[in-house]
Amino acid sequence: MNIKTIIAAAVLTSFAAPAFAQSFYVVQDVKTKKCTITEAKPTTTETTVVSGDTVYKTRTEAEAGMKTVKVCSSN
Repeated sequence: MNIKTIIAAAVLTSFAAPAFAQSFYVVQDVKTKKCTITEAKPTTTETTVVSGDTVYKTRTEAEAGMKTVKVCSSN
């Protein structure tokens, strides 16, 4: 009975863990050239990721990173 409980907990954890992992991206609108922070990597051509391959774990990290991105600091 304990083994079934452990297996059930492991399965639930494997599905729930990715939901808690949040990521932030610094993106720039192609038309307005304005930088913003998003929680999802853009899939359209209207915005582009300007932070390179950097994925931030918190919004605070993304805000600090946005200040260091050259195209964002010039706006």
